[in-house]
Amino acid sequence: MKKDIKLAGLVLLISMFSLVAGCTTLNIELPSVTQAPTNARYPGKVIWHDLLTNDIEASQRFYGGLFGWEFDELPLTLGVGASSKYLLISHKGKLIGGMVDVSNVDQEINSSQWVILMSVTDVDQAVADIKRAGGTVLTPPTDLNERGRIALATDVDGALFAVLETRYGDPLDREPAVGEFMWDEVWTSDVEKAVAFYKSVAPFELVDKQLGNASYKGLLVDEKPRTGVLMNPAADQGLNPTWVSYIKVQDMSVLDKVAGLGGQVLLGAENRPIGGQVAIITGPSGAGVVLQTWDDSQEDLK
Repeated sequence: MKKDIKLAGLVLLISMFSLVAGCTTLNIELPSVTQAPTNARYPGKVIWHDLLTNDIEASQRFYGGLFGWEFDELPLTLGVGASSKYLLISHKGKLIGGMVDVSNVDQEINSSQWVILMSVTDVDQAVADIKRAGGTVLTPPTDLNERGRIALATDVDGALFAVLETRYGDPLDREPAVGEFMWDEVWTSDVEKAVAFYKSVAPFELVDKQLGNASYKGLLVDEKPRTGVLMNPAADQGLNPTWVSYIKVQDMSVLDKVAGLGGQVLLGAENRPIGGQVAIITGPSGAGVVLQTWDDSQEDLK
């Protein structure tokens, strides 16, 4: 992806996020990321995923058909006759993410992508820390009512993410079920700089892990793995630094359904040194995710 197109798409993402988060005529209250209050705080944990898609109907068919996800539409009224859609994503009755319709923002540039939301205990402090560490804050801390306070940013290498101070607590730790998000990591052009940046945003501790011939940087909080940092493996293919989300699958036969549902397999199933198999796919809007098989008896650092 060319840099100018990437930046233009990012501007559109910011615009849509600002509409969803901060428009004074917005007629919506985004619900909490948990069905019931937990009052738990897990700084550094990725607690939510939002898909920004330019084809919300095709995206529903794709993810519903592939993983059995269910969707609950919350219509957005943006004022002056404009409207959009926000969908809650559930898997077997459990909230796991959201989907934002960005088709009305600009039809000429594909602004679709998954955006991770990282837990922080104080979003205002996190914003100050992001600026101090060399990141860029794209939207100021914004109140999303039941959801809490949120801010959108890019890290020191330009990877897009959000920080969220939940109102009623974070989702409790548990092993993800098949069809749910299980891991997130940032693919970067400078591992050391990325590690230093995220350690300034959340109380991460670093652990080095050897994965085959490559070194993997795991970021832990209170000895619990929360995320990882990896040298961008697709930089030579034009992929800019980005956050990458993994979805747990039973086996890689799921890849047989991808094309028929409107998606694309970018990387077929490969064995992973730490265990299991991985594959990379995109949905019909072009947003990418990694599929991962995983035995819960394996060690915790994915």
